[in-house]
Amino acid sequence: MPHLRLAVFDVDGTLVDSQHNIVSAMTEAWDSLNLGMPRPDQVRRIIGLSLLDACSALLPWAPPTLHRSVAEAYKSAFQAMRLLPDHAEPLFPGVQEALDQLEAEGWLLGLATGKSRRGVESMLEAHGLRGRFVTIQTADDNPSKPDPSMLQKAAVDCGLDPCDIAMIGDTSYDMAMATAAKTAAVGVSWGYHSLDELRKAGAQVVLDTFDNLSEVLEALTGEYECD
Repeated sequence: MPHLRLAVFDVDGTLVDSQHNIVSAMTEAWDSLNLGMPRPDQVRRIIGLSLLDACSALLPWAPPTLHRSVAEAYKSAFQAMRLLPDHAEPLFPGVQEALDQLEAEGWLLGLATGKSRRGVESMLEAHGLRGRFVTIQTADDNPSKPDPSMLQKAAVDCGLDPCDIAMIGDTSYDMAMATAAKTAAVGVSWGYHSLDELRKAGAQVVLDTFDNLSEVLEALTGEYECD
């Protein structure tokens, strides 16, 4: 029987370029509640967190009731934006080819994201990726990253040990989650946190493209036996 391994991907900033939409929706949410204008760099820094945690991080002085109001306003703004004819969250270069190669080599594929289940389903539909991922962990069913819950549940879903799993993401939250879950941690350089932040949070490798993703994952998950 083949040795099964699982590659778990973050979504925003790793597979899809969604920062413009996220910044726009958060700006609309703040404006609707007379909170002024968030700085785009502030918003980009919290991409990857679950929505309520992101709102709390953006507005640490505000009470939980306001955090919830911002989260609801954000969801309304994003859902309206998704209906516009020019709405787009393009895949980053090389994503489709990397997924195809990993599947051809026998890897299981998964997602672990701060997006809602609804947001993930919309993304999968838009890019023809429905059915590609055997485990999908979202903010609807898990604590926010960097809590290891998403990866722990993915391991249970697939019947795998942590040493058979690699997390691929663009933020320190992804790398810290992988470290806490005792999985391999692979950063990508084209997302929303710096290379230094990724490495400090536990990234074993940081990729500039997906061209050699398969070789990197093979090395990280094949170099030792599970305990």
